Amino acid sequence: MPATASLAALPEVTVPLGELVPPRARHYFTGRAERAPYRTRRYDFGGSTQYMPLVRAFLDTCAADRDSDYRYLFTLLGSELANNALKHSRSGEPFGVYTLTCRRHRDGLRLTCRDQGAKQEGDALPLGRRSPLRVDPGRLGLDAESGRGLALVDALATSWGDNGIPDHRQVWFFLAYDLTGSRWNADLENVVHLVS
Repeated sequence: MPATASLAALPEVTVPLGELVPPRARHYFTGRAERAPYRTRRYDFGGSTQYMPLVRAFLDTCAADRDSDYRYLFTLLGSELANNALKHSRSGEPFGVYTLTCRRHRDGLRLTCRDQGAKQEGDALPLGRRSPLRVDPGRLGLDAESGRGLALVDALATSWGDNGIPDHRQVWFFLAYDLTGSRWNADLENVVHLVS
């Protein structure tokens, strides 16, 4: 066949997302609690919303030994951090990645999302300068068109923050195991309406 001949169209192939996970890390996505609890769990995700089912499975498995409310809330807040990395950083561009790291503490879980930095090069700060994220509490209103993700994290996580460096932003939240007294329990009907 001459080198100038065109190739036949290739068919689309569908692969189960679980097949993209290396065997050494498959237990990160089972949804079951481990026999021996982990201390730190870290995974790099591809920069596409198509991987969100894997992200949710990872988050749910990190909180697998907790009750269903805790698992749901941890997965919801972690998904918001992942979505923000995809939407607002180079992690959401072709070949982008972001990393989720979950650390188990005596009284709760801490999740950190590290992205590949701001999309616009003009967003870079001079060395040593920081620009922490700020939340508009009004973003939780029913008429808000965007910005609900970080507002949810601010409202429902025990604590949260970021490193303030747009070139390689790390946003984290801590969710205490004890949800009594949290806004999750106080405003459950309003929160469920917002996220559905």
